[in-house]
Amino acid sequence: MKVAIITGGGSGIGKSVAIALASEGYAVTLAGRRQETLDATAKEISDSGGKALAVPTDVTDAESVENLFARTAEIYGRVDVLFNNAGAFGPASLLEDIDTDEWRSVVDVNLTGPFLCTQAAFRVMKNQDPQGGRIINNGSISAYTPRPNSAPYTATKHAITGLTKSTALDGRKYDIACGQIDIGNATTDMTEKMKQGVLQADLTKKVEPTMSVKNVANAVVYMASLPLDANVLSMTVMTTKMPFVGRG
Repeated sequence: MKVAIITGGGSGIGKSVAIALASEGYAVTLAGRRQETLDATAKEISDSGGKALAVPTDVTDAESVENLFARTAEIYGRVDVLFNNAGAFGPASLLEDIDTDEWRSVVDVNLTGPFLCTQAAFRVMKNQDPQGGRIINNGSISAYTPRPNSAPYTATKHAITGLTKSTALDGRKYDIACGQIDIGNATTDMTEKMKQGVLQADLTKKVEPTMSVKNVANAVVYMASLPLDANVLSMTVMTTKMPFVGRG
């Protein structure tokens, strides 16, 4: 039995990925701040015959992250996959008006969180038998191209690409593979606003199409399914008609 940890696992993309991995036989640990959503997702998985553990976690806190990995290793014995999914958009603000605390909050969740989880995963994966595992980072279309008024979010998602590459390189000696999935307009609570229109590069507002979050879950399952001598370093899964490929 393989074991996966999913941060932000109680809702949205994290929930969908957790359910998909559990349906493939993974035991999953769901990490997040909201106990009630973690418990609801864990129950949905267990009611379908899967194994799920809910561990309330603040990914910005090193002790909380260490507890997440210790609990998982205690219950399941190992960690094969980490999906660094927890993230925050932060408020849409003019760059010159962004509050310093708002900046730091987004950086803590979107960058420091994945770093702390990656560190903890390394410590477990390099010492387990058989050695190794896989880390999958949730990037974004914003890892390449920003939306207006999104400097903190965009900066952290660009940085995730650097963390992914460093992790892929530094993990080689331990058989730890690392890749990044960049997602465009998957249907979740966070993309509901797209039905009312989203600010474009020319400062007009347009309704943007979305796609089923199951497409993302299927892609993560594929990335996780590869043997450790193969790796998807970068994958973009996006709505076909979203305004990304083209001039703004």
